[in-house]
Amino acid sequence: MRKPLLRALVLAALVGTMPAAAAEDCAAIAARAAAAWRATTIVSGLAGIDAITAACVQKTLVQNLARDLGQPVGYKVGLTGKAMQERLGVDHPVSGVLLQRMLSEPGSPVPAGYAARPLVEADLIAVIGDAGVNQAKSPAEVLAHLSALRPFIELADLALAPDEKPTAASIAAVNVGARLGIAGRPIAIDPGLAERLATMKVSLTDGSGKVLAEAPGAAILGHPLNAVIWLAQDLAARGEALQPGQLISLGSFGPPAQPVPGGTVTARYDGLSAAPVSLSVRFE
Repeated sequence: MRKPLLRALVLAALVGTMPAAAAEDCAAIAARAAAAWRATTIVSGLAGIDAITAACVQKTLVQNLARDLGQPVGYKVGLTGKAMQERLGVDHPVSGVLLQRMLSEPGSPVPAGYAARPLVEADLIAVIGDAGVNQAKSPAEVLAHLSALRPFIELADLALAPDEKPTAASIAAVNVGARLGIAGRPIAIDPGLAERLATMKVSLTDGSGKVLAEAPGAAILGHPLNAVIWLAQDLAARGEALQPGQLISLGSFGPPAQPVPGGTVTARYDGLSAAPVSLSVRFE
């Protein structure tokens, strides 16, 4: 009787010293994350989560949220900026899943408190045209397999506890902060667009015209369509592939802004096409 008791005491002592994420299983963490998502509250105790558990948590969380938000319609790519990767000690992005009712058309205002820790980002959506994109090795090849690009303002949620240092794994676990987003009208794909995507200037401005963030297209992995290449390769390693019609959120151009009640944020894409390209969202 003493040996089993001793083993139980040792196990209890070890669990007591482990990070919260390591002491919980995938299902329990995902249930906490789903409850927090619905309550627009933070998820604590994820600082010690490992990449394998994080992937399981994300998959389980997405399945849970799909009951309310509809089926997956694509992916979002995060940690696409060099500065953020260096801050977190990684050399690669992470990906999350976009669900149907996460995306909206421009028009209706959005509550400023739409998330536990709201982040407004200038982004861009690539619409997959055909499965050949999975073999693309350059931005120009990616573009040949897209049906459209759409301006996109992501309304993300960094739902992690502010007193816990984020990691690539903890960000992945909460589905890379996917929550809401406003998608604009499709941008025509024409000759020279691949080059313009790298050299364009993307900015976020408030209602007074003040610049909140600004970055070149190359701020995303050297070229925004490199995010599609990375995602296709990452999915291939998991035995999956990009499918026609899927929407890919390519990442944030510059640092995020904070929503202000009664305020407006506009994303502008200067140099992307001959006609001005912009998209706005109003907060209430």
